[in-house]
Amino acid sequence: MSSRLRALPLLALLASGACTETPKLDPKDQAEGLYIRGNSEYLQGNFDAALKTFDEMKALMPADPRLPAARGEVLLSMSRLEEAAKEFEVALRLDPKRSTNWSRLGFIQAQLGKPEEAQKSLQKALALHPRDFNALEQLGELAEERGEHDEAVRQFMQAAEVAPDVSKADLTLRAVDVLTKQGRQEDVLALLRKATTQGLRTPEMLTTLGDAEVRAGHLTEAATAYQEAAKKSPKDPTLWELVGEIQLKLGKREEALAAWGESLRVKDRATVHVAIARAHLAAENRAAAEGELQKALDTVSGSDVGEMQEVAGLLTTLGRKPDALRILTSLGAEPGHAKDVELQLATARLARELKDPATVQAACARVVAAATDGGVAKCP
Repeated sequence: MSSRLRALPLLALLASGACTETPKLDPKDQAEGLYIRGNSEYLQGNFDAALKTFDEMKALMPADPRLPAARGEVLLSMSRLEEAAKEFEVALRLDPKRSTNWSRLGFIQAQLGKPEEAQKSLQKALALHPRDFNALEQLGELAEERGEHDEAVRQFMQAAEVAPDVSKADLTLRAVDVLTKQGRQEDVLALLRKATTQGLRTPEMLTTLGDAEVRAGHLTEAATAYQEAAKKSPKDPTLWELVGEIQLKLGKREEALAAWGESLRVKDRATVHVAIARAHLAAENRAAAEGELQKALDTVSGSDVGEMQEVAGLLTTLGRKPDALRILTSLGAEPGHAKDVELQLATARLARELKDPATVQAACARVVAAATDGGVAKCP
């Protein structure tokens, strides 16, 4: 046999051996890959898979200071607070200068009803990172729970100053909520005007400003705020409806009609047609009002008590009281509305006017069944 032929089996054997040999990976590289994969699973909401991956990583690099913090984040998202707290405590022993660990631990301690421990952890987070808006927000919540309302407002506003733009309005509204609960309407209005002047002009901020302006009796300013909010909320028809109502109160009928038209472009709703009909009646245009009534009847949902009552009220105004009574009677007979005393009283009053004693009796019986304070005498 030639030397070349003898060499072929040897070469094949060597090649076969080379193909079956698996390259050895550095454990650090393996652990890094698992860390990346675990975080990816966590961000996708695959929490169980993330924990399993981090367990694999722990087998390779048990002392990696990032590991307990990563597990803590997953457990926190799963609302497993006690376990999450233990993970962050371990993380802090490994890396006591990571402010996020202190911030997360403080948040968890607050949820677990440990306000003093939470306060200390959050202060340590801020000592390491003064712009930790999550820690500032949690301190605001703790202050509110203690009844320290000014401190809560201060913390929420400080959090808003350093937070990403996407969170600034929400944090400012937290401060507004604290002031509102205390009945401090002047402070609410001042804070909202300042914040919106400084550029926080989200739909929520502008709507809240509009509400505050209404409470203060500043209808022109309220209409302006609601209108800007409406333009920034193209799927919300109620804001344009509010603008229309305010413009009508200000005596600006054409502006009101235009605002209601915008509301209807967003969504065709019976309540808006009722409002337009009443504006036409005020201008003594009965034909236009009746046209809007028909549109209201065509679009009424049948599930909204307030909407149905408004349509019934317009029917009554336009002399169609029997039709109005049919609506109220049908609505009041539904089990879900049987205890609506105002609805039953309205039905009874209209039935009495139309000399329908059976309907009066049925509505009053529901009033008696729903009454808890003996206030049955109002039923006709």
